[in-house]
Amino acid sequence: MMDWELSWGMWLGLGTGGLLIVILIAMYLADVTQVTHAIRRNYPVIGRFRYLFENLGEYFRQYWFAHDRQEMPFNRATRAWVYRTSKGLGGLLGFGSTNDLREPGSIIFVSASYPLLEEEYTDTPSVIIGPGCDKPFEARSVFNISGMSYGALSKPAVRALSRGAATAGVWLNTGEGGLSPYHLEGACDRIYQIGTAKYGVRDARGSLSETRLREVAEQVNAFEIKLSQGAKPGRGGVLPAAKVTDEIAAIRGIVPGLVSSSPNRHREITDADDLLDMVNRVRDITGRPVGIKTVLGSEEFPRLLCETILRRGEDQAPDFITVDGGEGGTGAAPQLLADHVGLPITESLPVMVDTLMAYGLRNRIKLVASGKMVHSARVAWALCIGADFVVSGRGFMFALGCVQSLQCHKDSCPTGITTQNRRLQKGLVVEDKAERVAQYAYWVNHEVNVLAHSCGLPNAREFRREHIRVVQSPGKSQPLNVLYPYPVSKYTHQAS
Repeated sequence: MMDWELSWGMWLGLGTGGLLIVILIAMYLADVTQVTHAIRRNYPVIGRFRYLFENLGEYFRQYWFAHDRQEMPFNRATRAWVYRTSKGLGGLLGFGSTNDLREPGSIIFVSASYPLLEEEYTDTPSVIIGPGCDKPFEARSVFNISGMSYGALSKPAVRALSRGAATAGVWLNTGEGGLSPYHLEGACDRIYQIGTAKYGVRDARGSLSETRLREVAEQVNAFEIKLSQGAKPGRGGVLPAAKVTDEIAAIRGIVPGLVSSSPNRHREITDADDLLDMVNRVRDITGRPVGIKTVLGSEEFPRLLCETILRRGEDQAPDFITVDGGEGGTGAAPQLLADHVGLPITESLPVMVDTLMAYGLRNRIKLVASGKMVHSARVAWALCIGADFVVSGRGFMFALGCVQSLQCHKDSCPTGITTQNRRLQKGLVVEDKAERVAQYAYWVNHEVNVLAHSCGLPNAREFRREHIRVVQSPGKSQPLNVLYPYPVSKYTHQAS
């Protein structure tokens, strides 16, 4: 019996070894005969490890080799802070910070010598968007969820965002992919984004449908006309064919199984007059506040827009403007545009705020800041510059469990957030992630007030530029109001 078992084991070993040899020979022949990869041709079989290591490199750097504050687009310290916050574990640390306050661009809040007592704090007041509209929007939260479409995100991800937004009292922007049943699930405040393809509010020819606008208006609080976004200015939205399911195609009004690609701009908008025509058309049809979302390339766009508004009358102005920085994210974008087009939010937000102030329109138009704004300190910085609200997309993705695997465009997201693969979606438990979304939103809004209190302010709405300094060189910082002095308006109706 033992001899038979030994003989069988020997033959099994020989068979396995023989199979391995055959595989290696096949790989060798394939490598030396292919003409695409020089390394595999010169170093057959072993040269394949180069591509394996290249693919694994980003994962090893993320967990082992990169410093806590080195990685891009978001470093480990930032991601870990969001993870802890979304789990309700707080942002406490021990011993000392790893944030280098000598690094140029670092922000330092001006602490008050005599901060307020807790009983002197006040609640952060809500802000009315579009007070002159038939149905104005009372926005309760400073920090809200940026536009992310159903399609770019999975069904459970949208469901969790909707539920979490309702719990935390923040708004949810639908993104340009239309209004799905999952956006409605949480009964939260909603801003409907009208992209260049007009998904969800288009007629059979792809033009804006008044009927669909009226229907959607019953379920949202405001509309946002998207001109461009930070990750790909000058390029319309792209949803890979693998993500265009029958349901997503029906919601958008397109053909399933084909790439969903939006035009580079709205066909009917070629200048500021056209833009205001569309803003007022949507507002007249729906009775809801209407804003725009754009990425600045220079001071020209806000200047021409303000001049056109004053020529036509302030009632023609958009009710809000979302300024997206060139560092913004997306599910799929050409690297060239993501790397090199559009001003970062640190430059574009002051430009927009100052232009509106110079033309006396700052009170008329509310401002929303967007672009890598995932941390309380960055939110407070935007308020100091002059924003009314801040929105984040990737911050809330981290709250959902995103691990920054950089696979949003491949339909292979390992956490089930940006994929339509149902097997991968099973990893995202809606009830648990909705609670994390709510916790993250709550704590960011709370910590922005903590920063305000440290500056001697009763709430975050009182932030001004003099409450923050920006490091220019090691050991040298300057107040924000020195770097960006408040402009003097030529118009008597300008408010501070």
